[in-house]
Amino acid sequence: MPRQPKYRRIVLKISGEALAGAAGFGIDPIVVDSIARQIKDVQQLGVQVAVVVGGGNIWRGQSGSQKGMDRATADYMGMLATVINALALMDALEKHGVVVRVQTAIEMKEVAEPFIRRRAITHLEKGRVVIFAAGNGNPYFSTDTTAALRAAEIEADVMLKATKEAGVYDMDPRTHPEAKKLDEIHYIDVLKENLRVMDATATSLCMDNNIPIVVFNLNTYGNILKVVLGEPIGTYVGGDNRAERDPE
Repeated sequence: MPRQPKYRRIVLKISGEALAGAAGFGIDPIVVDSIARQIKDVQQLGVQVAVVVGGGNIWRGQSGSQKGMDRATADYMGMLATVINALALMDALEKHGVVVRVQTAIEMKEVAEPFIRRRAITHLEKGRVVIFAAGNGNPYFSTDTTAALRAAEIEADVMLKATKEAGVYDMDPRTHPEAKKLDEIHYIDVLKENLRVMDATATSLCMDNNIPIVVFNLNTYGNILKVVLGEPIGTYVGGDNRAERDPE
């Protein structure tokens, strides 16, 4: 009996650093191909897949501003970096026979469509993978916030946050070997404890729109599929936002 996916429509957030692989900079074609094959596995189950990519493997706006560059200019450069990553992922997916559309928040009609919510939903309903690039078109916002915003706009069932870690920990596992992975946590606790699942704006946006977040390790092949099938990997971030914010 074929396995049934838990989610009908997903937004997958992939950092730019993930596309760089071990090199830490640029784009590793082998890593991108692996991600593309995983996305195809999910899409073949009939799941509608939207992807938001970061640009930190090429340029990180905040780092540029810390070195004296105007923050807005640095952020726009970061948005352009995400377009490069989106085109690389599109190319890898198309090589595996997946139909893809890239939509950008900054218009560049020669290489991608402009972001239009209804058109994005139509693409998803027709079985195409949609990659959202160029952030949300505004400086001072992270691509995590873009992923949360797009998830709300397309009415996604879940936001999948692909990371280098196995999930969310009660403290930074890189500096605290005793850190414990959390299987489940409420949005409000992520914000209160400043666990940095993603930035507070993105977490709040998911909370306000009741969009669950699953944080998991992208480096293990097949984990995207496992999350979509509802297997207990990573950390589930959710909860009744109204009850959490307005306790009796």
